[in-house]
Amino acid sequence: MTTNPTSAGPERPTRAGRREWTALAVLMLPLLLVSMDVSVLYFTIPAISADLEPSGTQLLWIFDIYAFVLAGLLMTMGSLGDRIGRRRLLLIGAVAFGAASLVAAYAHSAETLIAARAVLGIGGATLMPSTMALVRTMFTDPGQRTKAIGLWSGVMTAGVALGSVMSGVLVEFFWWGSVFLVNLPAMALLLVLGPFLLPESKNPDPGRFDLLSVPLSMAAVLPVIYGLKELAAEGWNVRYVVSVTVGLLFATLFVHRQRTAASPMIPPRLFHGRGFTPAVALNLVAIFGMMGSAYFTTQYIQSVLGMEALEAALWALLPSVFIGFAGPVSAHLLQRGVARAYVVAGGFATAACGYGLLALAGTDSLWLVLVASGVLASGVIATTAQLADLAISAAPVENAGSASSLVETSAEFGGALSMATLGSIGTAIYHHEMRASAAEPARETLGGALAVAERLPGRAGDALAAAAREAFTSGMHGAAIAGALVLLGAAVAGAVVLRGVRMPAVEAAEREKAAV
Repeated sequence: MTTNPTSAGPERPTRAGRREWTALAVLMLPLLLVSMDVSVLYFTIPAISADLEPSGTQLLWIFDIYAFVLAGLLMTMGSLGDRIGRRRLLLIGAVAFGAASLVAAYAHSAETLIAARAVLGIGGATLMPSTMALVRTMFTDPGQRTKAIGLWSGVMTAGVALGSVMSGVLVEFFWWGSVFLVNLPAMALLLVLGPFLLPESKNPDPGRFDLLSVPLSMAAVLPVIYGLKELAAEGWNVRYVVSVTVGLLFATLFVHRQRTAASPMIPPRLFHGRGFTPAVALNLVAIFGMMGSAYFTTQYIQSVLGMEALEAALWALLPSVFIGFAGPVSAHLLQRGVARAYVVAGGFATAACGYGLLALAGTDSLWLVLVASGVLASGVIATTAQLADLAISAAPVENAGSASSLVETSAEFGGALSMATLGSIGTAIYHHEMRASAAEPARETLGGALAVAERLPGRAGDALAAAAREAFTSGMHGAAIAGALVLLGAAVAGAVVLRGVRMPAVEAAEREKAAV
């Protein structure tokens, strides 16, 4: 089945049936695996290091290249899907993702694994915007689409959390390559069922593909994300500030190109849709809140509470219980007549409360931290589900892939900005409280302090470890307060800028009803 939507008139919503919901379930499998691959190497690094003996630089590329390639190509692939067909691109991406997974699983050198991870990033960049764009075209009824996007957002977030746990379990019982082989059955299922269940859709008049926009978009995205991530990991450094600056300069050139090109990769008219620009901007802030929490809570559970990596990962799964209810609850509120502006504002306020709870944690507050993470995550998921739904619904259906890619690219920026900003706040407080420590590693990081403490005799080591844990927790408090303030500001902004914003299909239906 092929559909070539146009924007000649308002969409007439039709109710999705069993076929569409079954197709959504098939789409969720590759989406889950793509998001899991962001964190799937967390517990495999020791095994990979022993087997492939990579250099320090190679190890970093093994870990990071997937996310870098994914972020850099999202806009390109979203636009390409609009041109050649979202289902076609999805199936091409599934082949690439599956083949790269097989190569990665049996890689015999670091170079091969790096190359395979890069291809996995390319495949992931085709799969993510294609899945959301297909949801947009399959579910034209606003209520059903809201539910479907809520499921999409929940699966996306859950995948990142599940990736680390799955890698720990598989490495415990198998070899490190097994974390990639689990991708194959899902991709095979997609390739078998996709052609029968998924409708094809594309822009009927896309114009020529603007090749110059591809390197410009990558040059705009990659230096910024790289610089922000390194600033979070290593602190302020001229190189990383320059990297961010260069990326912003290329972003300016990219925007200029989109405004002047005959067939731009990202059509400027996307931003004319009512609610589209606020939705993309607020989505960035929502992911900012989510990633900032994860940055601290994972370290807290493992290093402050002293848990082993796999045990810490299993405990960290508990907040996912909250996530399962967040999307459906927000969709239910919308269907009961609560304005989208207030649902979004309520989600941000709920997430801010999660940060407030995190600011109350001591050095032995496992359950409080887990509840805080769950409350924060549920607020963020409720918010991102509504914002994603608003963004892709406000965009013309023929540009659904480009709209989806912008939503996901904003999430990548939000995560990187959160790590840099909230991470820097926490690190600054830690450095301030540990300034009296004689050992340089102890003043730099909690991990360094615990390593030094292990070498010190008796009470001296215990005192240093206790002081470092207190200092890290204080840093987490500072970052949590900053995060809460940002999210409360977003709650106010969401209530104001989204007030009165309605779905195009809903407005059209109300106009028809009034005319009758």
